Amino acid sequence: MNHEFYMKECISLAKMSKEYGEVPVGAMLLKNNKIISKAHNTSISLSDPTGHAEINVIRDACKKINNYRINNSVLYVSLEPCLMCISAICEARIENVIFGAYADYDKNFQSKFNYVKNRFKLNHTPKFIGGILEEECSLLIKNFFKVKRS
Repeated sequence: MNHEFYMKECISLAKMSKEYGEVPVGAMLLKNNKIISKAHNTSISLSDPTGHAEINVIRDACKKINNYRINNSVLYVSLEPCLMCISAICEARIENVIFGAYADYDKNFQSKFNYVKNRFKLNHTPKFIGGILEEECSLLIKNFFKVKRS
C-alpha cells in the first residue's frame, strides 16, 4: 500500500475540517484495499464531542457494510488517535491504523496504547504505524491552533 498517497487524501479532508472551523483532522477507511469511507472532524459544527474524524469514518463505514465489525480494514488518519478513538478502533476490529502527526513530542504512541490495552483489557490489537507525512500533518494542527490563539 502507498501510505503517502492515502495520507495526502487525509490531509485534504483535514483541510476541509479547517474550513468549517474544526480542528483539522481527516480520516479514511479501506476494506479489502478499497476506500469505503472518508470523513473529517465535526465536533464543533455538530456540538458533538464524539465527532472526531475516526469516529465519523467508522460510523459511516459500519452503515455501508451493515456490520459493527470492519475486518480486513485499514484506517488512515492525519493525527494520532485519542483514547476514545482507540477504543472505537479496537471495537470495530480495524486491523491497521496509519497516522500522520503524533499528539506530542515524545512519539511514544505504542507505549501509550500498550498501557490502555493492558489497563482496560482491550481484546483486539491493531497494528499502528505513525509518522507518515508527519511534518505536513503536524503543521496543519500547529497552524490551526496558532491562529486560534492569536
